[in-house]
Amino acid sequence: MQQVLCNARIATMDGAGYGLVENGAVVLDAGRIAWVGADLPEAYTDLPRQDLQGRLVTPGLIDCHTHIVHGGNRAAEFEMRLKGASYAEVAQAGGGIVSTMAATRAADQDALIASALPRLDSLIAEGACVVEVKSGYGLDLETELTMLRAARALRRLRPVRIITSFLGAHAVPKDFGAGPDAYIDEVCIPALRAAHDEGLVDAVDGFCEGIAFDPGQIARVFDVARDLGLPVKLHAEQLSHLGGARMAARYAALSADHLEYADEADARAMAEAGTVAVLLPGAFYTLREPQAPPVEAFRAAGTRIALATDCNPGSSPLTSLLLAMNMGCTLFGLTPEEALRGVTAHAAAALGLTDCGRIAAGLRADLCVWDVMHPEELAYRIGFNPLHQRYFGGVS
Repeated sequence: MQQVLCNARIATMDGAGYGLVENGAVVLDAGRIAWVGADLPEAYTDLPRQDLQGRLVTPGLIDCHTHIVHGGNRAAEFEMRLKGASYAEVAQAGGGIVSTMAATRAADQDALIASALPRLDSLIAEGACVVEVKSGYGLDLETELTMLRAARALRRLRPVRIITSFLGAHAVPKDFGAGPDAYIDEVCIPALRAAHDEGLVDAVDGFCEGIAFDPGQIARVFDVARDLGLPVKLHAEQLSHLGGARMAARYAALSADHLEYADEADARAMAEAGTVAVLLPGAFYTLREPQAPPVEAFRAAGTRIALATDCNPGSSPLTSLLLAMNMGCTLFGLTPEEALRGVTAHAAAALGLTDCGRIAAGLRADLCVWDVMHPEELAYRIGFNPLHQRYFGGVS
């Protein structure tokens, strides 16, 4: 179906700044953008029109880092942290990732889907058209596959694009007594191969941290990913500086995420490799981290910056990209333009996607229509959703 969305202020996010088009129009054709601009060509003048009455149009939002498929919750750990326990102390006490592992293993695929849908619906209600979903709470072959199958099923149940990341290198389960190296060889890599054989993996992720895996262990997983033709990304420099960001850059990773303890050399390495810095203010806020990511270093190096919710049951129970944008500005010092680019064009790059994240001819017609006058308002308000209409592949 062809139609014209007209009388709009359009933040194309294509080129410098917001790429604003005043009093503009977007032509939709068979799920794609056929044309965008201020002076509608004569070829499109007879198409059906929707007058947007001066509303703002942006690309559909992209949440490029989530863990929305999981069992249980970790509200008790929230209280532990308020009483002074650190992330590492919670993990050492049997909480953290391993706690969610037990709840996830106890849930079947249908239960995982049912628990994930309300979180997904919250993201969609704020304009998300693409959502990345990680495994990593099974930590055994069968549950990792079940998580990825559940994630794939979500796109059949909702009008949204789901990108799956295999995160078998997330933690070593307490019931695996042989240590991290043996876990990588005996559980993680076989599970990755099985998931790839089943067509469940779009990218491979890992957690490079003192409470998880060191760069050498992650590199062995990334070598297998490379052999399988899969791109990689990495949780890096969240709690300490282990060299994960630079290792990710050496593998030309799509992204390195968290990055509170990254430095200028990391920023330069990532910029040279094209690796996107995905900042996760929800985890920074929830864990009350003392050190913020080096935004100025990323700017100076030309490292692209994305934002995401990191929606997970422990360190970031956040299901609002709009709040993540506000947090990115207030906690990390991003500009509203950087925040919007971080959940559109740069978020697409963090997932290796080239057909979305901007409003340009030939790209998917994933669009958000907002009841605001200027794009800076999207990062400005707190707890307010001004979404008027969402187009997913041209369908509202």
